[in-house]
Formats: sequence, C-alpha cells, structure tokens
Amino acid sequence: MTSNPVELDALTAAARAWADSDPDPDTARELRSLLRTLEGGEGTEDEVAAAALDLADRFAGTLEFGTAGLRAALGAGPRRMNRVVVRRTAAGIASFLQETAGDNWTPSAVIGYDARHKSKDFALETAAVFGAAGIETFLLPCTLPTPLLAYAVRALDTDAGVMVTASHNPALDNGYKVYLGGRTVKGPGRGAQIVTPYDAEIAARIDYSTPLGSIDLAPDGYTEVSESLIADYIGAVDRLMHAEGYPERDLDIVLTPMHGVGGETMTAVLRGAGFTKVKLVPEQALPDPDFPTVAFPNPEEPGALDLALKLAKERNADLVLANDPDADRAAVAAKDPATDEWRMLRGDEVGALLGRHIARRIAAGRWKVRGEKTRSNVVFANSIVSSRLLARIAESAGFAHQETLTGFKWISRVPKLTYGYEEALGYCVAPGLVRDKDGISAGVLLAELAASLKAAGRTLFDELDDLALEHGLHQSDQLSVRVDNLALLTEMMDRLRANPPASFAGSPVETAVDLAEGADGLPPTDGLRYITRDGTRVIIRPSGTEPKLKCYLEVIEPVGSADDLPAARSKARESLDAVLADVRAALGL
Repeated sequence: MTSNPVELDALTAAARAWADSDPDPDTARELRSLLRTLEGGEGTEDEVAAAALDLADRFAGTLEFGTAGLRAALGAGPRRMNRVVVRRTAAGIASFLQETAGDNWTPSAVIGYDARHKSKDFALETAAVFGAAGIETFLLPCTLPTPLLAYAVRALDTDAGVMVTASHNPALDNGYKVYLGGRTVKGPGRGAQIVTPYDAEIAARIDYSTPLGSIDLAPDGYTEVSESLIADYIGAVDRLMHAEGYPERDLDIVLTPMHGVGGETMTAVLRGAGFTKVKLVPEQALPDPDFPTVAFPNPEEPGALDLALKLAKERNADLVLANDPDADRAAVAAKDPATDEWRMLRGDEVGALLGRHIARRIAAGRWKVRGEKTRSNVVFANSIVSSRLLARIAESAGFAHQETLTGFKWISRVPKLTYGYEEALGYCVAPGLVRDKDGISAGVLLAELAASLKAAGRTLFDELDDLALEHGLHQSDQLSVRVDNLALLTEMMDRLRANPPASFAGSPVETAVDLAEGADGLPPTDGLRYITRDGTRVIIRPSGTEPKLKCYLEVIEPVGSADDLPAARSKARESLDAVLADVRAALGL
C-alpha cells in the first residue's frame, strides 16, 4: 500500500462513499471499522499499515466476471463478494437477458443458493433486481445443491440460472455461477454454465459507475419454486438406477456432505434407489457455513475424509461417499484388499469406473441413450487434464470420445454427450437431467456399481485391475503450487515458456504444445502440455478458481498379466516421483 497521502485520501473517500450506500449493515460496519483505524488514531502503527493494505486490496479494481461467474472472499469493496457487487452483477445479467429477448419474449431466470454465509442474501438481492427488470423470476425454496439449480434451468425451461455458491472454497468465500438455457442458448449448451462470448457480453453490462440507488429493486418480484421440483429431481435420478438386471442393493454406505447442503438430497436419492443402509457422518451431516471439522471443505484435501473413514472402519462399511458443500462433486473411498487399508480413489480412477459401468449398461440396453440406441449416438468426454483411459474405454466399446478444455462449462457442451468427467471429482452421468457435474447422480451410480460387484464377490479395485490388464496401467498424480501473489503464476508460466523442459523421468519430450495458441481444435487457454517418448504426459496450467498453479501428470505402464500388476504399479510410482522432481525443478521450486 502506498504512503502517498493523496492516494490514501482517495481510498478513504471511496470507502466512505461505499459504506454510506451499502445496503448490508455488516459490510458497511466492516469498512467503517477500517476507516476508524486509519483516521481515528485507534490502532498501532502496524495496525494502521495493515488497515491501509486491506483497504487498498478491496478497492484495487473490481471482481472479474468470467466463465465461472464470480468467486471471492466475502467483505466490503469492489474486489469482494457482497450485496453491492451482486446487485450490479445481477443488473448486468438482467440487461443481457432483456437485450437478448428484445420484444420477442419475456426472459425468465431461476435462482438457487447454498448454506454459505450471505448466500440467501445474495439470492434475494438477485431476485429483487431481476424482478424489477421485468424478468420472470423463480427462487428455489430452500438451500439446495448446485445440481438442483442446473436441473431447474432445464426443467423450468428458463433463459438463465444463477447459483450462489463457492463450491469447495474456504468458509470465508462465496461465489456466483451463471447458466443459460431456454431461448438464450440452443443445442447441447442449453442449461450449461456460461462460456465465451456470453461472459464478456454480461461483463460489459456490469457498470460500477452507475449510482447503486439507480438500480431498481422489486423485493417481492419472484415466485418461489414448489418443493415438488426437488421430488422430481430425486425421482428422475432414481429412475436411472431402476433397471432390470441390477437389483443388488446390499451395501453399507457412510455418507458425508462435508457440512454442505447435499446430505438430505443424497440420502433421499440413495434410499429411493434401494440403498437402506446409509449412515451420515454426524459431525458433518448438517449445513454449517464455518465448516468446523475441515480446513478446506474439499474431499480432495488431506484430512477431509478422516471422520468418514473413521466411521466406516467402526461400522465395517462397504463404501464411503462424500460430496463437497454444494454437492456437485463426488468422492468415493473403499478398503483396498491388497493393503487391507481404506483409501480414497483418485478422480481419474472413479471416472474410468463410471465410464466402464455405463458402457456395460448401454451394451445391455439398460441405459438411456440420445436418439436411437446405437453406438454412434454415444459420446464419452473428459477434460484434457484427465486421464487418457476413458478414451480407450470408449474406443473398445465402439463409442466416440472427445477431449475438452478444463471445466464442465466445456464438457457439458459436447454434442450427444452421454457421459463426461474431469479428474477434480466432477462427473456428469445424466446430461439429459443436469448439464453440469452432479455429485448426487454420480454418487448413487457408484453405489450401484459397488453393490453389483459385492454381489459377485468383487470390489472396485478388482475393476481397476481389469482396466489395467485391458488398457494398460494409467497412473496419475498432481502437484499444486498455492501462491499469495497471483503474479507468481505468470512468472512460473513465463519461465516454462522461455526454458521448456527437454525430458521428464529420463524420457525425451517429443511433443510440446502451448495451449494458449489453441490445440486440437480447442479454444486457446493458458497452459502447456508435454508428451514424452514413453507416453508420459505433463500438463501445467494456472487454476481458474484458486490462486494455484496445477500440474497434472500421467504415466502408462503395459501389463501382461495379473501377476505383473504389483511390479507395474511400483514402476509407475517411481516414474511419477521422477516426473514430479523434474516438474519442481522446471518451476524453480
């Protein structure tokens, strides 16, 4: 922060003006407390300096509205999530919808929210803006998972959807996902999250210079959606599972919604599908915006599943299912017979298992396929950073396969999509219902697979072994580098572009692609992809939702027989460790 008194005066004036017009007394109070520290002589020299830095960060520009909508820490100021930012953003979305509709129709939108701090406030703020703008506005009846909002966009055939959630981010964050459907988007993108150019068109209409009071509000200008919509979603998901030939339901399941909003819906779906032995982790069963038992409410984070695994061991359960707080992701853990230890399966392992299970159901005529039930109407898809194993599963079944950029906003737009996934625990098993990742429908399908395997005396790990024997052992790993300064991400990417690695784990790089220039018909994105002579793949990219550089690694080991599997796994692990070391060196870590 500057010591320039002119700049500081401008900041304090901006903060005072914000506090005076802020409709939320909590964030207004927050700013006034900072101003008292700066101007009232109440703090030490260090506290005054910290307050100045805090204020500078809050007012250093505005939140960027992108393809994920908005996501940031809660608080006052244009670079935080608050009612002022939400009101202006909602006005921008309303303007986009009205201009798109013109005089041809009255645009419509549905709004959902999770149980995070301020989520309902932001949903009501959005509804008030939409209603005043002449948009037919629907509000979901209570805190619900993100997949319910995505389902509602298609079920109600609205032109837009807004979900107030920060998904698996820390407790102090919140966010704003935007979907388009109805008459605004046709084809496979109907009901999916926004992508370019819609994000830019909406962002161009978000005006921070307009006085806040000039944005009209209609606090009662919405219709509350009937709870029957929830029952419709639960019934639709359960009908996916009620297929002749898959009657096995003898499975003891431990379920954790990770202090989020998925527990009630997930339990209802499981019970509706015939799974009666479901035990919620009591400490994490109810929504709690502070997420008191986990450092990060993300099943991928170390320690996040500790309570669930502890309960599973106590019950001698068969399976652990976990959702993130808005239940758009699913994680699964089970006891590995090879080690007699519980472990969480990697996202790529689950993605392959679901792909094989769906392929078998399609082959048996027990899965709804778009149009005629022919292989040409089946398309599997995954993001470019996910394992290449799904492509091999699709090929062996005679299905088409497509790679997309990272994120379900891209996966969900694949024409004729039957199944799609990304390694970050996101799975779309029913694109006709939810054009997004859905941890609830994926979770119940995983339960079905585990139950049918148990009835045959097999496990999920036996299935993974079979996949390795058929297609080679695909083993993946990740390296995430969290930073406090986003400029460091640019520096690391620039370093790689200036000094590209020549090899990984002793295997020469044969293909190096700068994804920023576009590749394989995909839109440009900031990332680098390397493939070595032995098929090792390394992809490095900045995260789109967190201050992280993410590195995705995959090695493939041929497997001749079941007896070769232990040695192949050991060799793959050694190769991954060597690749990790080379990636660290290339990044200067």
